[in-house]
This record gives sequence, C-alpha cells and structure tokens, in this order.
Amino acid sequence: MSNPPESTRPPAACRLDLRFVGAVALAIGLVWSTSIAAGTWRTVRAPEKHSIRITGSARKRIVSDLISWQAVIEARAEDRAAAYRTLREGRDKAVAFLVAQGIKAEEIQPQSATSEELFEKVIEDKVLPGTTVAVRSETKVSKGFRTRVAIVVNSTDVARVEKASREITSLLEQGVVVNSEAPAYFYTRLGDLKVEMLAAAAKDARTRAENILRSAGNAAVGKLVVADMGIININPANVTKTSEEGNNDTSALEKDIITIVHAEFEVN
Repeated sequence: MSNPPESTRPPAACRLDLRFVGAVALAIGLVWSTSIAAGTWRTVRAPEKHSIRITGSARKRIVSDLISWQAVIEARAEDRAAAYRTLREGRDKAVAFLVAQGIKAEEIQPQSATSEELFEKVIEDKVLPGTTVAVRSETKVSKGFRTRVAIVVNSTDVARVEKASREITSLLEQGVVVNSEAPAYFYTRLGDLKVEMLAAAAKDARTRAENILRSAGNAAVGKLVVADMGIININPANVTKTSEEGNNDTSALEKDIITIVHAEFEVN
C-alpha cells in the first residue's frame, strides 16, 4: 500500500502536542477524583459534634467591711461672720462627739464650709398718686446667712460608726443643728470574691448540664468549649432583683452577691 502524500500527514510537532495534552488531562482527572474520594471519606468518617449551652449561677451572703457616712452641720445668723462662728462651734462639738464614740481622728474629715445669703420676697400693691390703679411690686429682703459643713467618716469599724450615725442627733440638745445621712456600706474584697463566685457558677453550669443529659440518656458532658461571664448583681440580703447593667447595692450591711456564667460543653 502506498504511503499518503506528505501534504496530508500531521506534522510531528502537532502529534507531540496532542499526546502531552492528553497526559495532562488524565493527571488532572486522577487528582480531582482522588480529592472527591478523600472528601467523601472525611464526610462519612468524621463524627458530627454536638454541644449543650447552659447558664450556671452562684450566690453568697457577704457582710460589708467598710462604712462611709456623713453628717451636715448648719448654722444661721444675721451676718456672715456670725454664721461662720456658730458653724465652727457646731463642727467642733460634732467632731468631739465622734471621737468620744471611739472613732479615730484620722477617719473624721470635715469638708469645706459653704454659705449663702437668705432672702424673703416681699410683694406690695401700691396705688399711684392721683389714680385708682394699683401697681404690684416685688422686692427681696435679706434674712441673714446660712452656713453648712459636712463631716465625712470612712472606717472599717462598721458597727461603731453605725451607732454614731444614729446618736449624733443628740447634739440638737446642745443647740447644734445636725442632719445625719444614711450610711453607705461597701465590701472591699469584692475583686477576689468575684473570681471565687465565677468558678462556683461554672461548676453549677456543668452540674446542670450533667443532670439534663443524664435524664436524656446515653449522653455525657464532654470538655468545656467556651464560657463567658454574665452580669454580677450585688443586692441587699434576700433581694433577687437583677439588672442588665448589674446591681451594686450600698444601702445594706448584709448583701447577696449573685454571679452568672454562660457555658457550652461538648456532648459525648
């Protein structure tokens, strides 16, 4: 049989290029099919993970160990100087009373005194001469001066200051005008206590998760996935109110601190 004419044969370079392209396509196909198979194996063999999210809480009664309290001394007189003299006498009597109650001198802090002039508004209706028309006029008449000074006490001797805050009004019998304000109570070791309370709340969350899964059957609590702290509320004893910003009571000697933790655990 005679060979085809030279003009109808594909060039050698063209034959080489087609074989190369075919090899590359075959390699790409093998890699792609292997990838699909591996992905399918992972999908079949990888277990689906489950988790449970629980809120835990903890509560503890605390007793305040710091008290902040103030009394306001007031004096009045017709002129400013006399009002300040009377105020100074009242302040000195108040400080002496507190020291006699056993409060340390360095815990007693008299503040700067203030004064204001007092006025009385006088209204008069006068008829203009030669008329029957009444004209009303208002004038201010000075009624003297009022001076004030606050005496602030900060102490860890809570019971002693609390007693003094109730009894300082006895100075009224000596002519001292005094107003006793309600004490504010604080707990100074709150930072350390928060760590302890958060740990207790996290433990409570795990216990709740275990109880729920035990009831469901054939499931157990695994490792902790994530935990975040909720709001911390400090309320007067036996009060359970909550706030989105958190409560921080200063009105009660005894308080309840309530902490909340949101935790997520793996389910085995």
